[in-house]
Amino acid sequence: MSTPEDSATGVAHPRAVRSFVTRAGRMTTGQARALTDLGPRYVLPYDPTIPDLIAYCADQERASGQNHLKTVLEIGFGMGQATAHIAALKPDTRFIGCEVHEPGVGALLKLVDALQLSNVRIVQHDAVEVLRDMIAPGTLDGIHIFFPDPWPKKRHHKRRLIQPAFVHELALRLAPGGYLHCATDWQAYAEQMLQVLGAEPLLVNTAEGYAPRPDYRPLTKFELRGLRLGHGVWDLVFQRA
Repeated sequence: MSTPEDSATGVAHPRAVRSFVTRAGRMTTGQARALTDLGPRYVLPYDPTIPDLIAYCADQERASGQNHLKTVLEIGFGMGQATAHIAALKPDTRFIGCEVHEPGVGALLKLVDALQLSNVRIVQHDAVEVLRDMIAPGTLDGIHIFFPDPWPKKRHHKRRLIQPAFVHELALRLAPGGYLHCATDWQAYAEQMLQVLGAEPLLVNTAEGYAPRPDYRPLTKFELRGLRLGHGVWDLVFQRA
């Protein structure tokens, strides 16, 4: 998210397309242990030879007696609090989170273990490449992009994640009726998001402009602090036509 702990980071759409910026950060002992102990079970490989990650996950789960009926992709889950919260609310939905920040992956794995979540999987890789190479068209029931890097300086706006070309790729991966939920605490970025999402012909806004915060998205401590200071937060929920 755009705040340090919960950041889903930005992307440029010129040449080196990435869904993240490199962030420094040291892993705690608990995060490192979770990555070692739980990573083999919950962290999926980035593998372009797997063209349908959802079918791949379903095959794996059937072998262990699981059956998740829907799949939501989260791009940039930060430290994973929102991911774990929503996954606990929706045990029948498979959540696949993309995050390159290793301490964040370890933090989410700790939450998965503490809450005994069986419906979370992680790909520790650039989400743009995961989407391009491993997510088949029409296979996602939802996509979450919470508080991506706002790149506030005008000369950096081209690096923002929500750009027409990428939004079109997201829309193609949604099943009919699937949704794209974005949230930001930067008004200028919210305005750009609304414009870009509204211009995508495959998507329909579920609200008149910005949407009320869906009940499933928790308030982070940074968001609560911002609200106390009078800062705004904008949610956008669009649906695949």
